[in-house]
Amino acid sequence: MTVSSNHFPPFHPPWHLKNAMVQTLLASLKLRAWGKKSILRHEKRVILSIDDDTKLMGFHSLQKNENSDGLIILLHGWEGSSHSTYILSCGDFLYKCGYDVFRLNLRDHGNSHHLNPGIFYATLLDEVCIAVQQIAGLSRGIPIMLVGFSLGGNFAIRIAAQFARQGLDLLSRVISISPVLNPDKATDRIDANPLILSYFKKKWRRSLILKQSLYPERYDFSALLKLHSLREMTAYLLKAYTHYGDTHEYFKAYGIPPELTQTITLPMSIVTAADDPIIPSDDFGSLIPGEQTNIILHQHGGHNGFIDGIFKPAWYDRFILELIRSNPL
Repeated sequence: MTVSSNHFPPFHPPWHLKNAMVQTLLASLKLRAWGKKSILRHEKRVILSIDDDTKLMGFHSLQKNENSDGLIILLHGWEGSSHSTYILSCGDFLYKCGYDVFRLNLRDHGNSHHLNPGIFYATLLDEVCIAVQQIAGLSRGIPIMLVGFSLGGNFAIRIAAQFARQGLDLLSRVISISPVLNPDKATDRIDANPLILSYFKKKWRRSLILKQSLYPERYDFSALLKLHSLREMTAYLLKAYTHYGDTHEYFKAYGIPPELTQTITLPMSIVTAADDPIIPSDDFGSLIPGEQTNIILHQHGGHNGFIDGIFKPAWYDRFILELIRSNPL
């Protein structure tokens, strides 16, 4: 695995920020998104109609003079949103550097539970692909880059692969931060870490309660909400509301097989950390990269972290900017 094709300095956090859990917690620390954000002042809420029954919500921030260097689409992680700290801080940094930014919410993320009767599943790739195509229509002919984090990083890789299969060349570059490659392993890791498990259970339960309140005739999550692990909760949900036989079948359906990255022909950078408490770094060694795929493994960074100062742009913010400026497409 390489550090990067353009010799951008690797991530070296100060000693007091090296701990993987510190890095992971800092990624979502609200204090990092504190203060006035240009991206929020200039955002426009957009409802994307995927089909007659499906809608997704996002926020489009255009440069004031409509003279943008590119459009960057940001995809958050599971139970994150367009207003997650890492999305806002990255988006605001890139917006201030002259780029249009579109922060897309996956189904049932952010304040979008009311838009669709159906529940979010990570296998709903087609609707996100269509959303990206519709967002591309707002680009005014400028280059379009897709940046995803965690589960959003997983989606970014799968979207790039699906576009390649379909012969679509809408994207000029894909950047995937801490992507989930093997959801089965990631779920076990979350369930084994009490702090991370508590964080995700709290957010998922809140989301499920909201969905049930909006569609009480369709959902009863009372038994599900009493379960203790993500695997148990997922298994219950799958058995009650889907055709999937078990969690292994479901997780395999949206995992990233090693050969998938080989099918992607556009420039793609995948960034991960050896100390990620959720995603095993060994998974990245089995990937078969395409000719323009760059896999970047850092020793430190946790999950979605890569932060070397609480009020500084994250390493990946600076990396993304340097990458697209030094390799314009």
